[in-house]
Amino acid sequence: MWFDTPAQRPDWKPAVRHLSKVDPLMRPIIRRVGPCTLYPRRDYFVVLCKAIFTQQISTAVATVLFGRFRDLFPRRRPTPRLVFEALSNGNGDILRKCGLSRQKASYLQDLSRHFLDGRIPTRRLGRMGDEEVVESLVEVKGIGRWTAEMFLIFTLNRPDVLPLDDLGLREGVREVYGLPERPGAKALSELAERWRPFRTVGTWYVWRRATVFAG
Repeated sequence: MWFDTPAQRPDWKPAVRHLSKVDPLMRPIIRRVGPCTLYPRRDYFVVLCKAIFTQQISTAVATVLFGRFRDLFPRRRPTPRLVFEALSNGNGDILRKCGLSRQKASYLQDLSRHFLDGRIPTRRLGRMGDEEVVESLVEVKGIGRWTAEMFLIFTLNRPDVLPLDDLGLREGVREVYGLPERPGAKALSELAERWRPFRTVGTWYVWRRATVFAG
């Protein structure tokens, strides 16, 4: 199943209370940003298609191009089978209309194959461990660990994900904690240890801080 109804929005209040208790520097950020608004999605295939579209171009441009891509399918819902069939013959019209490079088209084909043959087990993703999900996704061409971690955070809402390679998180932590330079993976992991078991929510607040405080 490539699409399901949205799940109920999770209650992040325990995470917010925990972060406020264990990390005093998070308290003013939480007060300024407000409640955590992460909510799960179940349109796994569409989410991952858009992640591929977004690579190496601005989010604004990717949104426009992905919108054109969705317009090509009934009810704007690209399914694994429809996408695979549309791209399997190297359809030039699709590539031109969507600004889709041949490399990204090959990534979408590979993603479709993984959904169609069950290598991405959509019915079990919600019950799989974080690393199991990552291992399943990074087998797809064009999907690396960072994309898999974003999927864990924004789609599955796993509560304790810390994307160590995310530059926005590293820069935000540098600013919040007054560090002389961006922390490396080891330093970031040690600093965020206090956030467990809600490192996802701590990460989200650091990200949101950059937007809210700049406004």
